[in-house]
Amino acid sequence: MATTETKILDNIIASRRSLLIGGGAAMAALAMPSIANAASTVSSYTDADILNFALNLEYLEANFYYLAAFGCTISAPNSIATGAGGTTLGITGVGTQGTVVYKSTSTKVPFALPAVAAYATETAIEEGKHVAFLRSALGSAAVAQPQIDLMTSFNTLASAAGIGAAFDPFASDANFLVGAYIFEDVGVTAYKGAAPLISTTTTGKTYLQAAAGILAVEAYHAGLVRSTIYALDPTNTAGYLTYTQKISATRAALSKAALATAPSPDDYGLSSTNTFSLGGTSVSASVLVDADQTNVIAFGRNTTQVLNIVTGGGATTTGTKATGVFFPNGLNGLFS
Repeated sequence: MATTETKILDNIIASRRSLLIGGGAAMAALAMPSIANAASTVSSYTDADILNFALNLEYLEANFYYLAAFGCTISAPNSIATGAGGTTLGITGVGTQGTVVYKSTSTKVPFALPAVAAYATETAIEEGKHVAFLRSALGSAAVAQPQIDLMTSFNTLASAAGIGAAFDPFASDANFLVGAYIFEDVGVTAYKGAAPLISTTTTGKTYLQAAAGILAVEAYHAGLVRSTIYALDPTNTAGYLTYTQKISATRAALSKAALATAPSPDDYGLSSTNTFSLGGTSVSASVLVDADQTNVIAFGRNTTQVLNIVTGGGATTTGTKATGVFFPNGLNGLFS
């Protein structure tokens, strides 16, 4: 028997289905081939350079979730961050400080499903604390928040798909989950890929332990997004699982654009139809975890691969700053 909440969910699925399909196509439109390696030309770096690369990504995630959950950026005068840690989150530092571009009207998502609203709020607080932690660890070496685009970037995706002038990730539960899906797995692979770069000094080991802890939390976030999307459409009746597969395929294409050869695939969308052999017995199971399907080890991406995803293939010229999509002026720091 349908409940009020399932009716709301049915309405969300019906009203957003074409938009989400278009969103996946729009992501695919950005998957351009490239053999460039702007970030991989860096031959000398410090642990601080690696943490600053992570800080750029945390600025992006924290602002996305703050806008969705609270309707403000992490540096807003009335920022709710003051309630979480006692001080407003900082955005100043080394490099060119930018603002966050977003729609002029309220971005706070009109959540219809309490579970999704709860996830957004918790994740906003946690991503804000990641920003504060990294800034504290880096001290005066922390990079400033770069220019971040959370409006035109989505508009570009929607236009490329031919679905209209804009895709608003803050319009509904479904749109928000799609936006979150785009970001979360990238954060996990970025921390995994950066781990081998951290030094083996005493300080480096401390940083590695902290980075492993942040990776675990990012993986929890990604798991929540994936399991929530799966719960909305476990048999792919509305096509949600297909949407995630399209986005994952595009992230894989963008990440591999930086390499002449690469393992394939390196990103999995959700599936409910995979068959596995266990002790000679065929078992059907869902695939929710974004990992190597042979050994089930999380994927890792190097700095150039991550740059290509968040700038839409922007790391296209050796030695040239990668710009585009979510970072229109590029990232701050050595890996940019």
